[in-house]
Amino acid sequence: MVHASQSPVVRRARCGASLTRRGTLYGCLVVAGGGTAGLARADESDPALSIPPQPGDQFAFLAGEKRGQVVKADNLPLGGPQVQVYPIDPKSGLVRDASRLNLVILIRLDPSSLSEDTRLRAAEGVVAYSAVCTHQGCPVNMWTSEKKAFVCSCHGSVYDPRNGAQVLAGPAPRPLPSLGVKLQGNVPVVAAAFSGHVGPTAQ
Repeated sequence: MVHASQSPVVRRARCGASLTRRGTLYGCLVVAGGGTAGLARADESDPALSIPPQPGDQFAFLAGEKRGQVVKADNLPLGGPQVQVYPIDPKSGLVRDASRLNLVILIRLDPSSLSEDTRLRAAEGVVAYSAVCTHQGCPVNMWTSEKKAFVCSCHGSVYDPRNGAQVLAGPAPRPLPSLGVKLQGNVPVVAAAFSGHVGPTAQ
């Protein structure tokens, strides 16, 4: 079951517009679960809040009943939908939410269903991508159960999570960058930087 998100955990973060098309698209996704993150308050000008995800960062739920809690692999429903998260420094407890370009989507898939390149950046089927559409920078916070794919909430670009978030439909000019992940125990953490430019390409 997919639930609409509630108030976001982090400053400035907001869910994108929610649409429903014949019951197959769902907006502002969130799945319950995870351990409690030691969220810390900091000056909003602190550069640590806006730098891209760093190796070793964990992920904190963006919204819902478990907002602010650390995501565990078994919180992610096998086969989707995706969960919106921000990276969190496990040492300081700071959520890197000062830049919307740090918004990430996590999904857990059957490893055998992943393309070779996707599997190399995944961890036991857990895959991470930028949640910022490559078209105009809207949040990719919707899911189509028919295509089992991500959908941008603004203009309907569809991305294939099993094949490097390749574009299946819509105006997006390129795939979503992937974020290398690994598991520490049952907790997904950042293992490698984004595979490409995050967000729309400057004209």
